[in-house]
Amino acid sequence: MSAEPTFDKASGSGVGTGSGGASGSGAGRASGSGGAARPDLPPAKAIRRAFSSPLASALVIAVTVLWTIPTVGLLVTSLRPKEDVVSSGWWEAFVHPDLGLENYRSVLFDNSFGTSGGLMPYLVNSIAIAIPATVFPLVLAAMAAYALAWVRFKGSDAVFFLIFALQVVPLQMSLVPLLRLFSGGAHLGSVTVIPALNLKDTYLPVWLTHTMFALPLAIFLLHNFIAQLPRDLMEAAVVDGASHFKIFRSIVLPLSAPALASFAIFQFLWVWNDLLVALTFAGGNPTVAPITSRLAQLSGSDSSHWELLSAGAFLSMIVPLAVFFALQRYFVRGLLAGSVKG
Repeated sequence: MSAEPTFDKASGSGVGTGSGGASGSGAGRASGSGGAARPDLPPAKAIRRAFSSPLASALVIAVTVLWTIPTVGLLVTSLRPKEDVVSSGWWEAFVHPDLGLENYRSVLFDNSFGTSGGLMPYLVNSIAIAIPATVFPLVLAAMAAYALAWVRFKGSDAVFFLIFALQVVPLQMSLVPLLRLFSGGAHLGSVTVIPALNLKDTYLPVWLTHTMFALPLAIFLLHNFIAQLPRDLMEAAVVDGASHFKIFRSIVLPLSAPALASFAIFQFLWVWNDLLVALTFAGGNPTVAPITSRLAQLSGSDSSHWELLSAGAFLSMIVPLAVFFALQRYFVRGLLAGSVKG
């Protein structure tokens, strides 16, 4: 028989008295000064007003234009024939337009890009790596964040701070030990602690590495969001007989959608654009290597074909752009949620 969920009840009597005294004294000061002063805006409205001012809007537009120019140049270059790319700059395409999709066909399906079948197998590998490496830490971090926020147990705060401290572990210093662990196991003298996992030429080492290094930050961010959910809602669910799993599935997950989507975007972009972990655990094996690994190789061996390299680079941008624009409304809500009150 499972125990019913219990939550700590915060006492608010002293706070209420202090709050009332503070408000009373504040009201007295306000009335004593003549009552002409305008009441302060809530922090959320003040921040919204500051970021919606004409100066802020102009600054955002200027930064957006500057940030977009290289992307537009890459797109235009990928659509131009080789002769035009070599002889003139990409901005000349607006004067003498000669654009087409031939470069993308060559990059994706032809063998002229230095690999059998083009970049399509590597694009599929990137998708096969990025989706699980995003879902795994998201699911584990959401469950851990709920447990640390609402399932109080002895040492829960120490566990949370320990997980948060794991963010200081450098990824670069851990890759070689992890590679040896995955390939040869762990041994203490003649005693085998962890047997050889034989994970070479599989996606699993890449998934595990990205998951391990994403969990500390994910748990920290989701914990701060989930801990601010209304206590009355949780206690009402307990009164109705809901278990922790029922509360997590039916209440916490739907209400935490903005935070989950925000972290999913960050993690997906990180994994998709990653090169270091891919080179360490996937290498140049075409069966598991992502598109970033192949583009890095081709930038040195095939650097004369700028039109093909630009097409391949823009292809690697399409998927994360689609993910970002599909989840951008959740992304903005997740960034603002919990930052201010009022």
